[in-house]
Amino acid sequence: MRCKPADRKNIEALADWLLAEAKRRGAKGAEVSYSEGEGNSLSLKDGEVEECISGASSAIGVRVLLDGGRQGAASGDKLDKASVSEMLDWSLSNARAAEPEDGVFLYSGGPLFADPEILRIDPEIDRITAQQRMESCRQLTALADSADSRIVSVRAAAWQDGRGSDFYASTEGLSGWETGSSASCETVVLAQQNGCTEMGGYGMDSHRLCELDIEKTALCAVSDAVSALGGSPVKTGNYTIVLEPEAAASLIEITGDLFCATDIQKNRSMMKGKLGETVASECFTLSDNGRIPWKAGTSCWDSEGVPTDETVLIENGTAKNYLYNLQSAYKDGVKSTGNCVRGLSTLPNTGCSNLVLKGGSETEQALVSSLKKGIYLTEFMGLHTIDPVSGDFSVGAKGLLIENGEKTRPVSGITIASNLFDFLKNITAVGSDVQFFGAVSASALVVENITVAGK
Repeated sequence: MRCKPADRKNIEALADWLLAEAKRRGAKGAEVSYSEGEGNSLSLKDGEVEECISGASSAIGVRVLLDGGRQGAASGDKLDKASVSEMLDWSLSNARAAEPEDGVFLYSGGPLFADPEILRIDPEIDRITAQQRMESCRQLTALADSADSRIVSVRAAAWQDGRGSDFYASTEGLSGWETGSSASCETVVLAQQNGCTEMGGYGMDSHRLCELDIEKTALCAVSDAVSALGGSPVKTGNYTIVLEPEAAASLIEITGDLFCATDIQKNRSMMKGKLGETVASECFTLSDNGRIPWKAGTSCWDSEGVPTDETVLIENGTAKNYLYNLQSAYKDGVKSTGNCVRGLSTLPNTGCSNLVLKGGSETEQALVSSLKKGIYLTEFMGLHTIDPVSGDFSVGAKGLLIENGEKTRPVSGITIASNLFDFLKNITAVGSDVQFFGAVSASALVVENITVAGK
């Protein structure tokens, strides 16, 4: 259902009609968002096809603004005038029933510019065939199955690819298209030894086909499962831990979300009032950047048509900036950072784009080798339960014991209790090998004096 030039003209004409009709029916302003996508997925379980799906979808949404800062939104998947007219009625009805708010307005900056330097279309993804998807899944299965005798099942060898397009237009005269393609592969395996069973997995996704590594995906899944076999707790005490990059990414994602101004203004974030204060170690620098070519969180403009940008959140341990959409920026007397996020039928909020950790000077291996004793942490369990206001958390974890600079036996059944401020301030080193996990870049982190509850 890929949108051809003629189809795009039809969508643009429908959007123009919707915007004019919204004004005719009493709206102070309005914006239209349209989204379409098509994708293919294939998954094998122990070499047999478990799922094979191809599909396409499209939807359109409208947000209207009334006097007094009242706003409403609605969406639908039918593109005829009668259907979108009814959708507009719902949006207006929602706005009339809404409470007045300050700072509700549309962006009236310059025209939308689809920067060719950050566009995310890989023609190689468009050319993927059903045969290639099957070959990739069979290769994932064969590599994982033969990598270690303790692998008893390849529970999933999966492939996905697709592309999508988004269109934005408003009564302020802004309009523009963005298009992106992506592909991903994943392996999930089951390992057994001496009555112990562990499941492990690994996946990669990218907007460029050349960045997907089938062999790495399979072997990392095997390593994840096999290295955890026979895990047991360590003695309760304070430990130096090395966060594996993917585990570090989950921590960074939660940290970035705490800088969203809408939550800060509603007293839902521990970062409220912390600008200019030390919130992390001096070696920790974190930015939000919506303009990195080929990354998952990249876009030329946000959901309000505001150009995206780079915003430093933490610099050498000091909190520097919050992330804003138009309304939250108005309330703080600043400019939007281009971090509005919203669905087709939801109201504007703030969110992260690409979170980028600044790398250090030593490799992960060097960081591990420097420790006489510690824990190499590969997974947090329940990190989403961190209290966003106090920062307190107590979560399960697993990994490997570090002894004399070497990873030795598997560790499981442990609990890490801390406060996020303390955790970030106790980081003593950041690895040099930064890599992306979705829209979050991370490397190994060394964190000292962390309480671990075991046996």
